[in-house]
Amino acid sequence: MNLSLPETPACRAARGIVRRLRAEGHEAFFVGGCVRDLVRGVVPEEFDVVTSARPDRVASLFPHTVPVGARFGVILVVEDGRRFEVATYRADEAYLDGRRPSAVVFATLGEDVRRRDFTMNGLVLDPETGEVIDLVGGLADVGLRLIRTIGDPRLRFGEDRLRMLRAARFAANLGFSVEARTLAAMRECAPAIGAVSAERIREEMTKLLSRGGARRGMELLLETGLLGEILPEVEKMIGVGQPPAFHPEGDVWEHTLRMLALLGEGGAVDPRLAWSVLFHDLGKTVTRSEDEKGIHFYGHVQKGEELAGRILERLRFSRDDLETVLMLIRHHMRFMSVERMRPNRLKRFLRMDGFPLHLELHRLDCLASHGDLSSYNFCVRKLAEIPEEDLKPPRLVTGDDLTAAGYSPGPLFGTILRAVEDAQLNGEVATREEALAWVETRWGNPAKEQ
Repeated sequence: MNLSLPETPACRAARGIVRRLRAEGHEAFFVGGCVRDLVRGVVPEEFDVVTSARPDRVASLFPHTVPVGARFGVILVVEDGRRFEVATYRADEAYLDGRRPSAVVFATLGEDVRRRDFTMNGLVLDPETGEVIDLVGGLADVGLRLIRTIGDPRLRFGEDRLRMLRAARFAANLGFSVEARTLAAMRECAPAIGAVSAERIREEMTKLLSRGGARRGMELLLETGLLGEILPEVEKMIGVGQPPAFHPEGDVWEHTLRMLALLGEGGAVDPRLAWSVLFHDLGKTVTRSEDEKGIHFYGHVQKGEELAGRILERLRFSRDDLETVLMLIRHHMRFMSVERMRPNRLKRFLRMDGFPLHLELHRLDCLASHGDLSSYNFCVRKLAEIPEEDLKPPRLVTGDDLTAAGYSPGPLFGTILRAVEDAQLNGEVATREEALAWVETRWGNPAKEQ
């Protein structure tokens, strides 16, 4: 099979790296995901290079390199501001920790390809001729849209346990199926995923949730037992029934899966939104009650925030990402009352940090349940109607103004300033003079009282 390469800056720079290595007498090819994507007719964003040149030789041939994994034969070459992974042909020694080989030996192209994870990622491409070199049956599996390990799947998963999660992620993102023996090995080896670092699990799960096919990915995690190993709190959503009037779709798990299926229909997905979709109803698993009036989830938002916070901490999310996800969970039920909010509350709500994420979470929540978008449409309409300067008007009164008026600095200042802003947002005051007079009617005039 021969391919035409795209004329993108990244591809041109990667071809330049191959040409330089070959000019110095070394073999060099494109390898891995970029070749898989080109075979699928998708233009890759990143290109990896494999070569017979040793790491020290690679480093000497290019002016800008980073020895990110020189011990394992990997050098990052920086060209035109882009980073390209250049790896020396290698074969791995025994894997003792379920993550990395104890050592590597430099080897041939064939040996290098056969130690990789899946056949679709074992394809090699000569960027000068466009010829695809297939030593592991990867072309057939890409044609069949099939994920299959290279060799014994139990051995591959024993070498690096994260490969089980990667198989589910690739199935989700690419819309592929998992080959039967590979799937059976995932089920058998699932308990071993607990030995993988939290950071690596977080990164794979983020890709699974935010790069397309998230519903399929989560179903595969459940089917193989991986979900219960890495996110047992999420697995508990299964069978948690909801009021049919509001959730005709079924239990909390089905509701969440439907939201995940809708996620990304409009393009790129913010990973924080993806995680908030997964966790937004987590609290329902521990707050469900039922009486003659029906099914209730009193306090589920607070409990959900607590549960999600513990998971995000466990997976070692950055503080900023953790706080954003928790904020999305915290406010997702406020849309129920948005049409009854006073102007000051509504404007504060609409101007919240990251409000587009809040709005999208609400839209998905509605579409995956009752389908009523009236609150969503109300917010969209108000955002269009209310000028930015009315959402975030300049402050009419400052702490200095209050001091000049005779008020003593202290906690009262914050109360007064927020109250003045509320009056401003409600249209009760429009100037500094009106605002100070408004304050005087409520808190008196210290200057006159002395």
